[in-house]
Amino acid sequence: MNTAPARGRLSIVGMGPGDPELLTLRAARILRESPVAAWFARHDRTGHAREIAGDLLSPDVIALRFAYPFTVEIPVSDPRYPARMAEFYDRCAEDIATHLDAGRDVALLCEGDPFLFGSAMYVFDRLHGRFRCEIVPGITGMAGCWSQAQVPMVHGDDVLCVIPATLDEDSLCAWLERANAAVIMKLGRNMAKVRNALRRTGRDGRAVYVERATQAQQRCMPLSDAGERAPYFSIILVPGRTGVR
Repeated sequence: MNTAPARGRLSIVGMGPGDPELLTLRAARILRESPVAAWFARHDRTGHAREIAGDLLSPDVIALRFAYPFTVEIPVSDPRYPARMAEFYDRCAEDIATHLDAGRDVALLCEGDPFLFGSAMYVFDRLHGRFRCEIVPGITGMAGCWSQAQVPMVHGDDVLCVIPATLDEDSLCAWLERANAAVIMKLGRNMAKVRNALRRTGRDGRAVYVERATQAQQRCMPLSDAGERAPYFSIILVPGRTGVR
């Protein structure tokens, strides 16, 4: 008779934009019940997803903190970047798989929504064919930003474009020219380039800068009042049409 334990389930949990009260009921339940919790973090930080979870995790939870090998130290265009990140995600996936094979459920915490620029997607890619997986959607960072800034974004048949600021300036302009409304993410060191693109396309006058939305350090302001650098949790909003239709 087979006495091996049933394999565990991987739950990839969207943690929302920062305010713990914006977690879903399902996310909170899974955090309380999971014997193993995993999350990503910069090498010198606790990890934002872990901070959002707070005391929802069991005191005796098995913690898997995955520290990125680098964040901004190596540009994405460097050939070393994809190779080293692939090795990192391979190790993360296998560490999680060890617990799943032993019959322990694992909650993998992810800021915002897991399938929108989330690192958890790379673990999902490696494990979903081998184990049961559940995806718990989370409130996106962009939703947290436009809600806190009170900026209505899309109306009627407006087209919304989500643009990574890591694109070159001409590509940023091309997407801004096509979209009625835009969300520009991954600002960081790209603020000057993004400003230029918004200015070139005539969209700078309506652009709104939002930093750490829903968190205690939240800041919302016209882009013209923002500084030249932006932290990781920051977004520029370019709303669509205004007025009565």
